[in-house]
Amino acid sequence: MKKTILLLAILLFASPIVLAQKTKSMQLDAMIQKGMTDWEIPGLVTVVVKDGETVFQKAYGVKNLESKAPVDEHTLFTMASTTKAIVCQALGILVDQGKLNWTDKVREHLPYFKLSDAYLTEEARIQDLLTHNLGIEQADLLWAIDSVSTKETLNRFAFSQKTYPVRAGFDYNNIMYAAAGEVIEAVSGQHWTEFVAENIFKPVGMHDAVAKSADIFKKGNYTTPYLNDLDDGIVQVDYNLSDQIGAAGMIWSSMSDVTNYLKYLVNDGVVGNDTILSKNTFDYLFKPHAFVTDASFYPTQQLTKPNWKTYGLGWFQHDYRGEKLDFHTGSIGGLIAICGIIRDKNVAVYVFANMDHAELRHAILYKSMDLFVFDDDSRNWHEEVFELYSRFKEQEKDYYRKLRDEKVPDTKTTLPLEKYEGEYSHPMLGKATVKNTVAGLIINFNDFLMLPIQHWHYDTFMSTKENPYRAQIDFNFKIGTDATVKSFDAFDETFTKQN
Repeated sequence: MKKTILLLAILLFASPIVLAQKTKSMQLDAMIQKGMTDWEIPGLVTVVVKDGETVFQKAYGVKNLESKAPVDEHTLFTMASTTKAIVCQALGILVDQGKLNWTDKVREHLPYFKLSDAYLTEEARIQDLLTHNLGIEQADLLWAIDSVSTKETLNRFAFSQKTYPVRAGFDYNNIMYAAAGEVIEAVSGQHWTEFVAENIFKPVGMHDAVAKSADIFKKGNYTTPYLNDLDDGIVQVDYNLSDQIGAAGMIWSSMSDVTNYLKYLVNDGVVGNDTILSKNTFDYLFKPHAFVTDASFYPTQQLTKPNWKTYGLGWFQHDYRGEKLDFHTGSIGGLIAICGIIRDKNVAVYVFANMDHAELRHAILYKSMDLFVFDDDSRNWHEEVFELYSRFKEQEKDYYRKLRDEKVPDTKTTLPLEKYEGEYSHPMLGKATVKNTVAGLIINFNDFLMLPIQHWHYDTFMSTKENPYRAQIDFNFKIGTDATVKSFDAFDETFTKQN
């Protein structure tokens, strides 16, 4: 009898909490479903963890529009740049093991490391690889138009120019995270993917995760990337498998994985009795280490209106409703992710989706924090974020409309098309071969990226969208005084013709 009374008492006292929890989940779910419709997202995953418990976990939609196969708890999505936080944690493990210091010079561990500035080459510290403020211009074209080893990618990066004094600015830089992956191998003796799998995936319980993106096809249960093209609507895009810069963003994982990952984050790097990272090191990852400029932060700052914006080790940071929010997005070829945590409230959120730059992810992050940290359902985050990014889409449409309007009709190239053929080179970006075919000119970058280009006007050509990035890219050829082609400009870079 006493046990029955006790059980009834527990249920009576617990029911308001359970009811409130269910209400918040329903509110979040309703926003997500409306958001998926408006953003036209095929598949999505959301997980929210509070105080070590899963308070929201749901897979939505399909991983492939043709097969209609549903997203499930083990479907792999790319973590993209949310990978960066894991790579920083891996370095932190080496710090805890006494094998590495954050202030070690990079060249102590990577003697071949070289930048375009001699002082920066010698001064660069391990931590500088992680904070995007070393002072060297980003060079994502290195992996967008070529596929060479990580070491060769870093060797070529030595041509990237200094843009500001050391630690005096902010320029998001994926290549430096690739260097961080090389540091992990140099110090531990294991490739960074093996080190992460053994020291993070396994103890945390990320059993589906793969650190080499090319390995997803062996797993079988992975999502398909999509893009909402301005002209053609929703189209499937190619998988980006740029494992040469994998430490910058090539880990794939599942809803099951990130549920365990969030629990590990809110528990300050401890899993059960297993301490993955010491408290001091874990806290250090989340300390502000660099100021972030307005231009380098997310457009959602127009809605959140932060007083300050910083970067930790693998985390963007800002104040939100009086609390410090650490978060990071991931975007790569038709797939997106976001991870966020308010550590003082033990609430963490993770979102995956298979639609390029589906910014519903931001709405889910802030709505989840409103509901599970502040007990507040007053703000329609989907509506605000959708309106904000719809304006950017209209600006993009205006740009292409203007581009087409300014095309000069009935012009011809200065020379016959066969005169544009040949090999062109760039000291950092490699080789481009131009061939004249019956269909027009084709540019082959490093036997990796083929771009059919069509005459636009004068000596300017425009690529078709038949490329992995579904991008229209302009190519401006320069003719010398001797009436021969000397070079072409593309991607704001100059490729010089070889005689």
